[in-house]
Amino acid sequence: MTKITISGHPGSGTTTLVSILEKKFNWNSINGGEIFRKSAIKKEMSLVDFAELCLIDDKVDKELDEELISIMEKENGPEIIESRLAGHWAKKRNIKCKRIWLKVDEEIRAERVQKREGGDLSHVLFSIKQRAEKDELRFQKYYQISLEDMNPYSLIIDCNSIFPEEIAEKVIEHINEE
Repeated sequence: MTKITISGHPGSGTTTLVSILEKKFNWNSINGGEIFRKSAIKKEMSLVDFAELCLIDDKVDKELDEELISIMEKENGPEIIESRLAGHWAKKRNIKCKRIWLKVDEEIRAERVQKREGGDLSHVLFSIKQRAEKDELRFQKYYQISLEDMNPYSLIIDCNSIFPEEIAEKVIEHINEE
């Protein structure tokens, strides 16, 4: 059963945090972004183009989200759900879990993505902004959800100037709070 959702924009450190928590607690996870990326690859599309398709054809997006939600609601599902909308879904579905948002400035996220994937920094920054705009439109259109709405989250961490281990410690403290 889901114990925690980890959310944040691409490059915010969600995957690193998930990895630390998996090792610490011997938990399993699922990554909503990975489901999205695999679907884009299957259709031989870039993430930006796939996000555009999702804007045009709501069936694609809603199928991916329903798959993630059904996993979140399973008794024997993974303990960690990593997805930008997971906190919103958990709150709307009354799933009892901690809901974390990692907040990081665009420029820092672009540097992290560039380090991970390569490319020109200005192009990476442009792609991040473009993807964020398209995702925001999509989430508003289909679900009336804004990623700027922090109400669903039980903990919001400013990750601009702290190390992954420090972020993990804050999350572990939050998990241990009852």
